[in-house]
Amino acid sequence: MNESQVARSLDGKNILVTGGTGSFGGQIVRELQRYSPASIHILSRDEKKQYDMQLEYADCQNLRFVIGDVRDFQRLREAFRGIDLVYHAAALKQVPNCEDSPFEAVLTNIVGAENVRRAALDAGVSAVVSISTDKAVKPVNVMGMSKALQERVMLGRPVMNRQTKFVCVRYGNVLGSRGSVVPLFRKQVFAGQPLTITHPEMTRFLLTLHQAVELVFWATVYGEDGDLWVRKMPAAKITDLARVLARGLTGKEDYPQINTGTRPGEKLHEVLVSEEEMWRAKEHDGHFLIPAWFKLEGMDGPTSGAAAEYTSNSNELLSEDELESLLESDGWFEVKSIHSRYKLAA
Repeated sequence: MNESQVARSLDGKNILVTGGTGSFGGQIVRELQRYSPASIHILSRDEKKQYDMQLEYADCQNLRFVIGDVRDFQRLREAFRGIDLVYHAAALKQVPNCEDSPFEAVLTNIVGAENVRRAALDAGVSAVVSISTDKAVKPVNVMGMSKALQERVMLGRPVMNRQTKFVCVRYGNVLGSRGSVVPLFRKQVFAGQPLTITHPEMTRFLLTLHQAVELVFWATVYGEDGDLWVRKMPAAKITDLARVLARGLTGKEDYPQINTGTRPGEKLHEVLVSEEEMWRAKEHDGHFLIPAWFKLEGMDGPTSGAAAEYTSNSNELLSEDELESLLESDGWFEVKSIHSRYKLAA
C-alpha cells in the first residue's frame, strides 16, 4: 500500500475511534501518529483505560478523550460533530461472555452500530470504517450473529443524497488482543501451568495488530460505499501455536498441553468468506472485496462452478518455523517485557 495515499487520506483529518482504548484502538492510535491528522478522538466507556492512555500520550497535543458508549445515540451525535473519519471498533468480542449475556451483545454490536451509522449521517462524516470478524460468517454463536448483523446495518441500502460512505473490514484472530489465546498461553507458561487446548484439531486465522491496522488503512484508501474488505491471511493449528510459543519461552520441545473441551459457541474452524459470498467476491492484491447486496441488483447468481469458501483449514497451514517467525517478530518471546500495549508482566 502506498504510504502517500494513506497520508492523503489521513492528514489534516479529524478522526474518531470508537472503542479507542481497546487493543485495536490503542494500536491504530499509535499508528496514526505516523501521519498528521488534525485531531484523534478516543471514545470509550472505560475511564481507567482512558486515564492510562492520557498518561501514555501526555505529550501529544492532537488527542482528545471522550467518555461515551455506542449504545447512547445522543452522546455519539455530540462526539461526531466536526469529525471527518470514524473507525468503529467498539464491540463485545468475547464468545463466552456474549453466550452468557446475548442481549448485551445485541445492544452494543447491533444497536451500537445503528447509532454510529445514524450519528455519522447526522454529522456529515465523510467515512465510517467498521471492524468485523470471521465469526460473522456462517455464525454459530451470539458474538458472530451480532457482528453479522452489524455488517448488514453498516452496509445496508444507502439513504438518498447521503455524504457518508460506509465500509467494513473483516479479519481473524489478532495476536495479543484482549482475551486472545497467546496472552493466555504466556501467563500459563509463566505460572508453570499446562497450556489449555479446547480441541486438538482447532484452526484459526492469525494476524498481528499492525496487520489489522494495515487492512483498515487499505479500506480507508480504496474502500467505496458498501464495500466489505477481507484480507487473505494465514492460519494455524492452535496446538502448533501453543507448542511453538512455549518452546520459544522455555526451550522445551514437549511443554505439556491438556484438552479442556470445546466451549459453547466455539467453532472447530473459522470462515472468512463463505460460498455465498465467494461467487460475488473480487480478488485484489491479497484481499477479497465483497460488495454490499444493494450493489448487486441485476447480477446473475452463483453457478455450479462457484469457488469454495475460504476457511482456516482449507489453506496451507503455517509451519512451526513460520509460526516462530511470526511470534518473534511481534515480540512474544520476550520474557522480561512485552509490548506495553499488552500490559503483561513476566
